[in-house]
Amino acid sequence: MVALRLVHLIENHSDELALGLLKKCQSSPRTHGLNKVPPSELRDRAYEIYRHLSDWLLHKKEADIERLYVEIGQRRAAQGVELADVCWGIMLTKEHLWDFLEQQGLLKSAVEMMGELELLRLLDQFFDRALCFVCEGYEHARATVAA
Repeated sequence: MVALRLVHLIENHSDELALGLLKKCQSSPRTHGLNKVPPSELRDRAYEIYRHLSDWLLHKKEADIERLYVEIGQRRAAQGVELADVCWGIMLTKEHLWDFLEQQGLLKSAVEMMGELELLRLLDQFFDRALCFVCEGYEHARATVAA
């Protein structure tokens, strides 16, 4: 399966991807608020996603994604990071992944295009859910503080 080969490529370059994403988050004006988060925490979180991407896409349940991203949302709220910065951070994570695959010169044949579409669907589903759950966790944390 072409998509699985691409996921393994991502996993094999997870350290490089995590460091590159950290640099993007630190330099983007849209994610300036993430500077309140220790860099090692951001890098470790990105590494965990990239390194175990096949597990997240193929084996983890929606409840696993919910649990992780609600917790992240709550943590970012407690750290004083604006919700928009958190959301942009997740979007940068996905875009950074696609930039990497594009730079690798992959996805040239029709079969590879089908694999790309399959991977895109799985990635979009994962990151969309992550985005929603992080917002839920963030809002829950803010409501708890306000109460």
